[in-house]
Amino acid sequence: MTATPDVELTEPFTGTGTITNPATGTEAGRVSWTDPADVARVAAGLRVAQREWEARGAKGRAKVLARFAVWLGQHRDEIERLLIAETGKSAVDAAQEVPLLLMIAAYYIKTMEQALAPETRPAALPFLAIKKVTVHYRPRAVVGIIAPWNYPVANALMDAIGALAAGCAVLLKPSERTPLTAELLLRGWLESGAPEVLALAQGARAVSEAVIDNSDYIQFTGSSATGAKVMERAARRLTPVSLELGGKDPMIVLEDADVDLAAHAAVWGAMFNAGQTCVSVERVYVLEPVYDQFVDAVVRDVASLKTGAGDGHNFGALIDESQVAVTERHVADALAKGARALTGGSRPAGAGSFYPPTVLVDVDHSMACMTEETFGPTLPIMKVATVDEAVRLANDSPYGLSASVFSGDVERAREVAVQLDCGAVNVNDVISNLMCTTAPMGGWKDSGMGARFGGADGLRKFCRQEAVVVPRTTVGAGGNYYSNSLRALKRMNGLLTKLALIGPRRAAK
Repeated sequence: MTATPDVELTEPFTGTGTITNPATGTEAGRVSWTDPADVARVAAGLRVAQREWEARGAKGRAKVLARFAVWLGQHRDEIERLLIAETGKSAVDAAQEVPLLLMIAAYYIKTMEQALAPETRPAALPFLAIKKVTVHYRPRAVVGIIAPWNYPVANALMDAIGALAAGCAVLLKPSERTPLTAELLLRGWLESGAPEVLALAQGARAVSEAVIDNSDYIQFTGSSATGAKVMERAARRLTPVSLELGGKDPMIVLEDADVDLAAHAAVWGAMFNAGQTCVSVERVYVLEPVYDQFVDAVVRDVASLKTGAGDGHNFGALIDESQVAVTERHVADALAKGARALTGGSRPAGAGSFYPPTVLVDVDHSMACMTEETFGPTLPIMKVATVDEAVRLANDSPYGLSASVFSGDVERAREVAVQLDCGAVNVNDVISNLMCTTAPMGGWKDSGMGARFGGADGLRKFCRQEAVVVPRTTVGAGGNYYSNSLRALKRMNGLLTKLALIGPRRAAK
């Protein structure tokens, strides 16, 4: 769901640490950091517990996940209070994390038995039907999940639920910026009667490396630069990875679009969670005939936004001062190169890591705000003359996570969508593909590799595939063994060649 720029923190990750609310600077709680040397022991315990978890079968695991989903629903208020204290989110933004998890859990609970059932495959060619082929989905013992800070609840569990459903144990490494909510979620897993197949490793880089070294599959969400390091370390043990990395998602507004709808979507898509979302709207290309109308509508919407943590606000604080600095740099660069800020544009006085919602116009691709991931509450809008220009500029990026197209003609929008080089495109909406659990969610180019969700594939990705081939009959067994005469082998190979060419000869006519 999110990919986040990574910044080295200076606090030593030994003993216990204090987590502060970025909106107020007050203490949100304390955490015990994991000694990297202990991670191997934790992983070994998970491997033992995983055997019994797998043996329960999909139906048995579904009951446990159902109880956990009920716990999440019952403790939603407690989770959201801690989430706001830990991140400085607004209440309206914090309220969206648990429901997303419940939707994911509900889908997998309903479909996991069928998705993980052994699958019979047809014969490749009619004469090969003497063999029965079955593919079994066998869970990897330990799945390591390295989660980011911007959605500490959703990103902690949105992949973990799938891995647990598949029969794996999960070793979760939350962000060192937001470790507290993960502790609460682990408590809920155990309180709902689940076995100890979910464990935490709290810390920063050294702990992440230990998780990679002791897992059988890695799901990482974070920056593109760190994703490359994760993949490099995992390659030492040939550990497979799935990487959801950075984004610079474009929106294209065609001249026949519902301008008010597009403006509402752009403002929410850019400002939700203070812009700290990998699939946020980070740049907009608007066809010239509706450009002025769209900009006016965006400024109107932004004028009503309230910035602050907790209740009564639209979006809250950025995670820390380093993230404010990135936003400030991108805005300053744009203004220095000729852009105008129609709202915001400078940090307000006062406490907290806040930045105002900032609408930038007269922008172009010489500016960092249009080419680098900002991860802050900015909305740069660029006027374009043609759809082709909009598509070219949208694709002019090292990132390719998702995009959106707004048009009154859905078929026309679909034609534009399939020209965009990214993992998902929303038509007349933003971010909504995250709710489509049957569709894969992954990035192209520097935005990652692999995908989360994707229907049955969202569970099978955590499994190894085992093909079991059994004979339907003893006829023809051993026809190609050395125990046959050379003459018989020649005859057999000639027959196989003739049979295999029936289809190609027919197709070639």
